[in-house]
Amino acid sequence: MPQLNPSPWFAILVFSWLVLLTIVMPKTLNHTFPNEPSHQNTQTPKTDSWTWPW
Repeated sequence: MPQLNPSPWFAILVFSWLVLLTIVMPKTLNHTFPNEPSHQNTQTPKTDSWTWPW
């Protein structure tokens, strides 16, 4: 049975991992987002309680 011979499948596995780690990963890690997240204000605004007229 040819599927039990590991030599061609192991070479394909190693080659695909080398391509992934050398080409795809650096391109993905160098991606920059156009809108950088900004820090939100941690202070809570002072709110007055509502005085109902009734």
